[in-house]
Amino acid sequence: MTALIINHLQAALDALKSANQYRQIPNLHHHERHVISEGKRLLNIASNDYLGLGSNDQLKSKFLNQLSQLPIDTVPRMSATSSRLLTGNDEQLQALETELQDWYQNAIKKQNLACSKSVLVFNSGYHANIGILPALTALPIKTLILADKLVHASIIDGIRLSQSKLVSYRRYRHNDYEHLDTFIEQADASIERIIIVTESIFSMDGDRADLAQLVQLKAKDARIELYIDEAHAIGILGDTGLGLAEETQTLAAIDYLVGTFGKAFASIGAYIMCDDMVKQWLINQMRPLIFSTALPPINHAWTRFILAKMPSLTEQRLHLAQLSATLRAAIPERHRLLSTHQETGYDSPIVPYLLGDNALTVKKAKQLQAAGFYALPVRPPTVPANTARIRLVMNAALSLDDCQRLIAHL
Repeated sequence: MTALIINHLQAALDALKSANQYRQIPNLHHHERHVISEGKRLLNIASNDYLGLGSNDQLKSKFLNQLSQLPIDTVPRMSATSSRLLTGNDEQLQALETELQDWYQNAIKKQNLACSKSVLVFNSGYHANIGILPALTALPIKTLILADKLVHASIIDGIRLSQSKLVSYRRYRHNDYEHLDTFIEQADASIERIIIVTESIFSMDGDRADLAQLVQLKAKDARIELYIDEAHAIGILGDTGLGLAEETQTLAAIDYLVGTFGKAFASIGAYIMCDDMVKQWLINQMRPLIFSTALPPINHAWTRFILAKMPSLTEQRLHLAQLSATLRAAIPERHRLLSTHQETGYDSPIVPYLLGDNALTVKKAKQLQAAGFYALPVRPPTVPANTARIRLVMNAALSLDDCQRLIAHL
């Protein structure tokens, strides 16, 4: 690099430090519910391991023991070595898609609904969100994308990659369905398709989209399709853990149901549940799928191991809900986000503790760390300006005593 580039980089990094927005990758050692950071043992209240499965050594031991019983030539491979369209497809991955489809169909059947979906697995939630929308909008159809203002960065990137002469997009105010309806009504007759995009549980605010109201909006206009990212709801909501769509009985009305394995599943990867013809189109058009080496089959074997247990984890989900509602109710009003609803309500395990100022947020995180909690500051641009917060995250491996001790330090 030239001296000019180095000087510009240094100045830009110094500006981030001055604004308390400088990021560093921490050196961590994980041990059960704790992380070891700088020699200190801290209770982990920052990860997305909502059901505590990632820190469950008994589960890990059982999985490895099952593998040890297999003939070596049948143990899932450690690498796929190529994309799925070359030699990267594998019986573990194909079985995972079938079992996910069965999961969906069983939930639909319990709700006395009639709907059939196919499943396609991806390498990550980011891969899913930057690939699905560009593939869907590659058709010669004039399309309007309407996205919630607070959707994840991966969705925003997917929307940007979808831009063309036939595709336009607008961002409606967070969970403001009157504002969304206004955009729908303003869509002229030349618009052939409207895709509404939202998360079901929002990753930084921890609140919920109103899926039932979105389904009602969809019923008003035949052009509307629903794209719902359930990344932070999968595993923790619904009778069998299929997410907010299962809990609200809106599964059949959602066109593109996206989920991830990197959070409550304690694994890696993502998926979409959609019409089979859409699946075939994605296989032919979705660049992150076509041009990425598939995940190792050993990862898919672990995901299948967790999936088999997911419907039976009701006790963990109930405990998680109790912890989360207890913590949310204890957050002082001045530290709450306006978007969160009643004090004792259970939206999700994500409980934001708002401070607003970057420096104050960093200071509070350090105070919590000194008290034995691995809590992290979240600052712009990850969240809107002046809404820096501690993102407190409950998980089912925590106890009520852990929760009360955290509340005392808040």
